Amino acid sequence: MNALSIASELVAYPSVSRSSNVEVTRAVARHLEQLGFALEWLEYDDEQGVRKACVLGKKGEGTGGLAWFGHTDVVPADPWFDPAHGPFEPRVVAGRLYGRGSCDMKGPIACLLAAAAQLPADRWTSPLYFVCTADEEIGYGGARTVVAKSRLYRELVAHQTPGIIGEPTRLQVIHSHKGSCGFQAVSHGRAAHSSTREGLNANLAMIPFLAEMKAIHDEVAHDPAWQHPDFDPPTICWNIGINDHTPAVNITPPQSICTVYFRSMPGQDPHRLVNRARAAAERCGIEFQEKTVASALYTDPNSPFVQTVLGLARQQRSGTVSFGTDGVMFGELRQLLVLGPGNIAQAHTHDEFIELEQLEAGTELYRRLIAHYCQSPAR
Repeated sequence: MNALSIASELVAYPSVSRSSNVEVTRAVARHLEQLGFALEWLEYDDEQGVRKACVLGKKGEGTGGLAWFGHTDVVPADPWFDPAHGPFEPRVVAGRLYGRGSCDMKGPIACLLAAAAQLPADRWTSPLYFVCTADEEIGYGGARTVVAKSRLYRELVAHQTPGIIGEPTRLQVIHSHKGSCGFQAVSHGRAAHSSTREGLNANLAMIPFLAEMKAIHDEVAHDPAWQHPDFDPPTICWNIGINDHTPAVNITPPQSICTVYFRSMPGQDPHRLVNRARAAAERCGIEFQEKTVASALYTDPNSPFVQTVLGLARQQRSGTVSFGTDGVMFGELRQLLVLGPGNIAQAHTHDEFIELEQLEAGTELYRRLIAHYCQSPAR
């Protein structure tokens, strides 16, 4: 099977993150088994009690080799641009495969599987690892499970196997992306009719906390210590959200919630800002919940690994991106790059697609990478 047929098969599974991804992960596992991978299957229940699955595979023996990382969950597809063909009805039009997940990132998964299928079975000298997670789009739950429970992941860490994260970069070699950091502060009050003295307005304790969040927002937007010239935008994007969930104006709000999400960059310690926010919450007497604090992914662009991949990709320089990946959870691995077909600007859109040319080029580049790291040359 080629990448287009595999991608079309996978897109047809409606694996939105709020739903189970078990069936699409089983489909990926079937392809891996057909290619001769030994499998490791991990399941867990997310915070809503929904069953999720990750699959890892290994083909070949020994140490070294190459690892590839992807995910099977997708973002919601409401609305979708084509009323005649839904987001999980893959369709090829004018050289593009349309469907939710075609770009992010079932297309890249298909390229890796198609590339592995093209390589001679008798030349494997080092292993190829495949790591496919759940919940990448909503907090890296699958990656956390892999780190905590996977035997094959421990093997990768022990051998410091170099890895490729297959998120869409239009096949440009990416040596760094921003981190993923977020927290929630909750102020608790007491609901009552606002004409009485019985209520306790939760927003009153939240207001001084918000003032501190605004001060941090303004500070990091201008402080060079929280900027990095290699990224666009060069700031951490301190994003503040607020909601008291009060349905009517004459109810004293019993709860007030502030969420903050930001993206740290290489050389920055996100815990400094999280701890500052935590201290502000304590001063205001409100609850503080840390969600994710994960540092940026960074591999030295002058390292042998990056230079080798650049050569195989026929490129001169690697770059950076501002979006995040499961890589923020895989900090124990010191050699990770982001490199995949498709355009991240097309991901999460109401008409998501991947160009057929990118599927073909992605398959060919992955084939070269696998051959270099995992196979002996032809005689």
